[in-house]
Amino acid sequence: MDAEKPDYTTGPPPLLRVLITEDMPRDAKLVASVLERAGYRVQFEVTDSVEVFLEHLETIEYDVILADFNLRNWTALDALEILKQRGKDIPLIVVTGTLGDEAAVECIKQGAADFVLKDRLARLPAAVQHTLEEKRLREERKRAEESLRESEERFRATFENAGVGMALLDMQGRPVKSNPALRRILGYSEEELIRTTLNEVTHPDDRELGGWLYSELAAGKRDKYEMEKRYLTKGGDVVWGLTTTSLVKDRQGRPVCAVGMLQDITERKRLELQLRQAQKMEAVGRLAGGVAHDFNNLLTIINGFAALLSRQTSAEDPRHEQLKEILTAGETAASLTRQLLAFSRRQLLEPRVLGLNSVVADIENMLRHLIGEDVELVTTLQPDLGRVKVDPGQIEQVIMNLVVNARDAMPQGGKLLIETSDVEIDEDYVRSHAPMLPGKYVMMAVSDTGCGMDLETQAHIFEPFFTTKEEGRGTGLGLATVYGIVKQSGGFIWVYSEPGRGSTFKIYFPRVEEVLPTAKTVKVRAQRVEGSKTVLVVEDEAGVRSLVCQALAAHGYKVLEAAGAARALKISKQHTQPIDLLLTDVVMPRTSGKELAKRLSSLHPETKVLYMSGYTDDAVVRLGLSEGGTPFLQKPFGPDALLLKVHEVLEMKP
Repeated sequence: MDAEKPDYTTGPPPLLRVLITEDMPRDAKLVASVLERAGYRVQFEVTDSVEVFLEHLETIEYDVILADFNLRNWTALDALEILKQRGKDIPLIVVTGTLGDEAAVECIKQGAADFVLKDRLARLPAAVQHTLEEKRLREERKRAEESLRESEERFRATFENAGVGMALLDMQGRPVKSNPALRRILGYSEEELIRTTLNEVTHPDDRELGGWLYSELAAGKRDKYEMEKRYLTKGGDVVWGLTTTSLVKDRQGRPVCAVGMLQDITERKRLELQLRQAQKMEAVGRLAGGVAHDFNNLLTIINGFAALLSRQTSAEDPRHEQLKEILTAGETAASLTRQLLAFSRRQLLEPRVLGLNSVVADIENMLRHLIGEDVELVTTLQPDLGRVKVDPGQIEQVIMNLVVNARDAMPQGGKLLIETSDVEIDEDYVRSHAPMLPGKYVMMAVSDTGCGMDLETQAHIFEPFFTTKEEGRGTGLGLATVYGIVKQSGGFIWVYSEPGRGSTFKIYFPRVEEVLPTAKTVKVRAQRVEGSKTVLVVEDEAGVRSLVCQALAAHGYKVLEAAGAARALKISKQHTQPIDLLLTDVVMPRTSGKELAKRLSSLHPETKVLYMSGYTDDAVVRLGLSEGGTPFLQKPFGPDALLLKVHEVLEMKP
């Protein structure tokens, strides 16, 4: 009977390294020849000595051991024990002349791969092939187990050390295993999390959607979902999380558990909110600036003509009181317009180097009268405070508005604290307070012990006309004005508040190294002025032009008027006498006031220029009129302010 041959059609016959334990050399050669006839390339060693057997085990990697059961002083069972002790995974086949059933069973129990009787060597190749296949499968299984173990260890290391929160969830959404990052984000221990579900620690507004998505996952209707939602920490704080939950199935495709990952995106959400708020404020600011310009022209006409009529009406005339009411309302409207300009950062500032301590000290007494006796005012001002470059009048308005806001938040009285200090802002602070930049600042804080604000209120407090006060108490422009002044001055403002725990407004202005200027005494002209000079008035708004011309003519000025630059240049060419003053609007169709002044100077080099505008800082700066010394009259203005400014410019030395 021929020996069964292995199939080697896919490659050359394999090399078979064999160690034969045999005390009959002829039998050993017979065994090797049987394997060679079966197609193996046999490389074998023969020994009947334990010592040589041990030596061969340490020097050669054998594929199989063929062992006679009984040798002179040891057996195949001894060989199996040696292999076990040395940790050698080499299959051993017992090849012997006779072997009883009990001995055969014992060999198999001790780890023998098979046994073949010498008078039946024809089945040896099949036994070898089967043994080698089992060894290959065993090695593959071992490698798979090691790979699985390594994979589990990598997963465990990743799970434990991940920067994002991770949890193994049962089908009810209970985190049966959680990593340190998740416990750190939510503030719960692992034992506490096991007793709840992630949906139970989800913000109430997000629970319905989160619960529905997980039920879909648990039912096998989806393999994965991702959502942004809010969680409630053990301490009661709200944490925004980007949640990714994936289903794990068994081999039959049945849901077993889920892996949830939670990335803390609270900071990103806060920055997104800041960006949206800044964009909204910028858009509202542009709108407010445009509205303010239009109102400036209208208020110039309303207030100006009301003032002219008031002068022409005696105190006994019943219309005199009516005109006073118009003027009072007009001045109130002008004040609101100025606040809108402040919010929109379009007003003209006159910044100078100063110390905030001096500004606070100058108005401290007025602040005490303003807040009343039931509010304690405390100032903590850092000595040798750094200097800033701001408009002192505008900063006073900032302090006043913040103090009034704090007073209204303490209707039953309380404590109001004004602090100043030098601070240096680093990268860590900037990351959570965009768009600030690192650097040296002077900080001023106004704090109160009042009712405080929730996050929803804080998101709107700097918007114009937003107020939480009852009707009739405030316009909602106070904090909007503060915001605009601080931003236009190059500073930053932040609010920190909680309901029932008061509020703190912190303002940061860049610190400057410039020295404080010496004080100058400025004399303000308050007398009525008369004139006899020639003034060319150029204004595209007919009502404003009419008011200006009437006011100037009534006080002795010779007035030339034009609705635009083309008409003004034509008049100036025809007028052979000197033109003492060009009073022109800054922004006009086709040709600006500055361009008109430049062209007029070649025709009348003697002419001085006074600009006026209902536009504000943005337009004025773009047209190059913000340099110091450029005469400028901001709308709305009344007849007295107009006459005073005209007289002042005409009296200026060339």
